[in-house]
Amino acid sequence: MFNLFGKEPSEKPQDVKAVREALLVFIKQELQKMEGGEGKHIKGFQLFIACQPVEKYLYESAVFMEEEGRFKKEVQRLADDFAIDLPEHWTMESLFVEELPQDVIKAGNLEIGLYIKTPEHAIIQHSERACIKVLNGEAEQQEYLITSTDGKINIGRERKVQDADGFIRENKIAFPDSSSNEGNKYISRQHAHIEWNKEAGVFLLFADEGGVPPRNKVKIRSKADHNPVKLTFTELGHPLQEGDQIILGESAVLEFSYVSNPS
Repeated sequence: MFNLFGKEPSEKPQDVKAVREALLVFIKQELQKMEGGEGKHIKGFQLFIACQPVEKYLYESAVFMEEEGRFKKEVQRLADDFAIDLPEHWTMESLFVEELPQDVIKAGNLEIGLYIKTPEHAIIQHSERACIKVLNGEAEQQEYLITSTDGKINIGRERKVQDADGFIRENKIAFPDSSSNEGNKYISRQHAHIEWNKEAGVFLLFADEGGVPPRNKVKIRSKADHNPVKLTFTELGHPLQEGDQIILGESAVLEFSYVSNPS
């Protein structure tokens, strides 16, 4: 049994409720250090989760990934309990990563880390430029340079397509319908998109309508773990890490890598 006002549990939690309570215990311990009004200088929190792929569903449920703002309310409740005066517009982000960044506060019994954003400390951030390389399948280009200012970077079959509402969608990373390449066969017209997340400092991959079950799929395979993660919701973005492979449909593969920002 976990006690929010006790010590950090020594055993690894095995169910959603236990994971959530362990996360809150960890955050509570850091909040306690700010008793007496110190919380007013905080801009927000980033919770980094480096769990095994088979455990990801536990952590997604634990932080209410499908219910925007709900986990933040849990953290706010803890802050209120300890009279920690957080500012009105503080942020709470939960990010799944391959490995924990070096500059985070790490939990002893879980592969999670907490980063506290303040005006004096920069957000943990990757480069705002990245390269998308086509490893399998035939796109209009072999490589694409994307930047934080590009907005929504659509991926799909054909350059311009019409969506269900009658609007025209332009795919920046486009796989021609006329190609005989087998990798193009199961790519949807509205398959996925990539967006820069300023608060998190990462590019996020989203599955679009044609890239979630029961339609064609979107999967991500990291360099360290060859078990692919399947995207099943259009609303949830997956943080892209160096060397991630994005699998579209059955066999089209893109490789993601960050590019150093020009000095």
